Amino acid sequence: MLCCVCKEKEATVHLTQIAGDKMQKVDLCEECAKTKGVNDPMGFSLADLLLGLGASQEMEQAAGGTEARCPRCGFTQADFKKSGRLGCPECYRTFAEALEGLLKTMHKGTRHVGKAPESLRASRDLSDRIRALQKRLAKAIEAEDFEQAAVLRDEIKQASAQLGSPAPS
Repeated sequence: MLCCVCKEKEATVHLTQIAGDKMQKVDLCEECAKTKGVNDPMGFSLADLLLGLGASQEMEQAAGGTEARCPRCGFTQADFKKSGRLGCPECYRTFAEALEGLLKTMHKGTRHVGKAPESLRASRDLSDRIRALQKRLAKAIEAEDFEQAAVLRDEIKQASAQLGSPAPS
């Protein structure tokens, strides 16, 4: 089994973290284990390894080397390094710049959009489309492009009929 960090040498140190019903494993070669501080319990951060193999260093670089502190809960980058979690919602704003790179590598984006039932999502998408068409219609009218405005008006009527609401006049 290869080292998760360097991906070159044989892994000799195997770490497992169990949180609730989830289990995460990290396999390291002896050299990477030493550089990550696995032999020194005070310097070792399993959260750091699991959150992108260098998450705390990225946060420190983004903060300009200063120890940022959340004004609401007092959480610091060192606390994040130890636990792998943030203290409160304000921490996301305080550490936003530093977390952006981490979140992009861990997730599809940096904005949580949640989940919705398919029927609700379809009607929401249709409503968003109608609003966008209405903005385009207003711009076409302002630019006196009445042919385009007529096409957009017809699209709005059609989308409103699909949505089941009357088209705005």
